[in-house]
Amino acid sequence: QAQLVESGGGSVQPGGSLRLSCVASGLSLEYYSIGWFRQAPGKEREGVSTIGDTDDNSYYSESVKGRFTISRDNAKNTVYLQMNRLKLEDTAVYYCYIGADWGQGTQVTVSS
Repeated sequence: QAQLVESGGGSVQPGGSLRLSCVASGLSLEYYSIGWFRQAPGKEREGVSTIGDTDDNSYYSESVKGRFTISRDNAKNTVYLQMNRLKLEDTAVYYCYIGADWGQGTQVTVSS
C-alpha cells in the first residue's frame, strides 16, 4: 500500500499563491495517473486536477482552469499543484490520489 504525504497548505489572502506537494512512497509514480481533490466544509470531495501517466495530459476543473497547474517529478516521486490567484472559494482540504490511495490532506485557507 502506498503512502502519500501532502504539504504546502497554509493561509493566504485572495490573489495569493501556494504550491502543494504530494510525496509518494511504496510505488513508482511514473506508472500512475495522479489526481488532486479538495473538500470544503459541508461539501463533497471534488476533483480539481489530474495528470496522466504516459503522456502527461492534464485536466482541470472549470473552477481552477487557468489558475492552477499540476506537474510531476517522477525522479522525486512527487506531484505538485501550483495554485495562483487564489479565491475565497478555494478554501478546502486538498488531497492527492494515486492508484487507490489517498493522502491525509493539507489545509488551504484563503481569507482577507
